[in-house]
Formats: sequence, structure tokens, C-alpha cells
Amino acid sequence: MNYIDLHVHSNISDGSMSPAELVSYANEKKIKAFALTDHDIVDGIDEAIKEGIKYNIEVIPGIELAAEYKNREIHILGFFIEYKNKDFIKKLNWIREARNIRNMSMIKKLNDIGIDITLEDLKKIAKKDLITRAHFGKVLLKKGYVNSLGDAFKLYLNPGKPGYVQRKVFSPQECINLIHQISGLAVLAHPTLYNLSNEELVKLINNLKKEGLDGIEAIYSLYSKEEEEYIKSLANKFNLLITGGSDFHGTNKKNIDMGVGKGNLKIPYEILDNMKRKISI
Repeated sequence: MNYIDLHVHSNISDGSMSPAELVSYANEKKIKAFALTDHDIVDGIDEAIKEGIKYNIEVIPGIELAAEYKNREIHILGFFIEYKNKDFIKKLNWIREARNIRNMSMIKKLNDIGIDITLEDLKKIAKKDLITRAHFGKVLLKKGYVNSLGDAFKLYLNPGKPGYVQRKVFSPQECINLIHQISGLAVLAHPTLYNLSNEELVKLINNLKKEGLDGIEAIYSLYSKEEEEYIKSLANKFNLLITGGSDFHGTNKKNIDMGVGKGNLKIPYEILDNMKRKISI
């Protein structure tokens, strides 16, 4: 059977591998197709598609957008997007500027509690314009403030911690509409990570379905078997597509591997076929 991975990040956002390296690695892992879903940026898609042709690996142009829902951040994945659309790029530039503002606020908060971190430190680590919390974590680790990247988030960078600043993002409806405007499929990413009760999760999915949500990430690295079955049942209940992904970040998430997650993830190509049928309607 051919296997795929529909949730992969490159070093254009907060992964550790370049888009070309991801393709080479997918070939090594015998993955027939993957979606490049970097956070709020599409700059790596051309490189990945070009490299994919060399290896006969299908690269689906995608993105992972953040949205605010009841004072928490949720993520909407976009697949088969027209990633060169000029209006879309303008919206992404707005998101990037919001990130820049947030980064400066986080630097100040960390400085205020005695942590020596500067924008220059972050740029050296990121080596590009997009700076994420993962880059903050790497600087904290490099300077000895924490013993691991995980500790950086637990102690300083997660919501409620002293270095965290909530950034301005779109609403879920805006994310879904934006993805549809560029001919993509809109999918709710990893719904169990939002710490919602079953009742609250059903309400969220119901609301998003009314806004045009196309699918839900029902196969995911961090799900238990019971969680996977439950999310699949919700997809069936709301007549949503099922997608699946590892959420691979390379060495930035060392226990999650491309295509197989923590070791037993299996995402059949049939899922991608179903998505293609939906997008062609």
C-alpha cells in the first residue's frame, strides 16, 4: 500500500529540514506524497514541488493558518491552494507583520524577567524572515536558560507562561474563506490538542461546518486509538473529509517522524484520492 503524510513543516517556518531535504527524506521513507503545510507562509512550496519531480513524489501545496477561537489558538490546514495568488500573499504579509509585533513583545517580556535575548539572536537561529516560538526556544537552549526545547515551551513560551504573547490572527471563518478563495480545501488540524470537552469540540466542528469546513485531521501522531476513532466518528457525523498527518518538524520534534509519527502512523493514499475528488467537484 502507498502511504502519505498531509502535515509536514520545513525550515521555512519551524521545521529543521529544507523543502528539498523533505522530499529526499520522503523518498527515503517511501512516502508517495506529502503536503507542505508551513505556518502562515508558502515560500518553500516551489522548491519542494521542483524537487518532488526528481523523485516522483507528489507535493501538495498547503499551509497551516492560526485562528482565534474563544481565547485560544486553533489551526486550519489548507490543501491544494493557489499559493501564488496575489491577494493571498497580501494576507500572509499581514500575518507576518503581526508575528513581528508579537516577537518584539515576547523579547521585552523575557528581557523583563532577566533573560538576555535579542532580535539579532533570533535572526541568527532562524536564518530567514519568519521567526516562531521554536526559534525563541532554540535561543533559550543555546544560552543555557533551559535544558531542552520542550522545557523552553513549558517554562517560558506556552500560553500562561512569562514569555508568551498571543498574536493577532484571523477568525476560523476568515481562514476557511481565505482557503476557499484560493481554491483549497479547509481542514481542522489536530482537534484534540485544543483542550476542549467533547461537547465543546462538537460545537466547534458544527460551527466550522456551517462556515464551509471541508475536513478534519482524523489521523495524527499524538492521538490515542480511542481519540482517532472518536475524531473519525465526528467526521462521519458532520460529513467531513478525513485527513491525516504526522506534524513532522524534523529535529524540532524529535519523537515524531515523517509518515509514521511515533512509529505506528499509517495514512493511506486513498485519503488523498478522496480529497482530490472533493476538490474537483
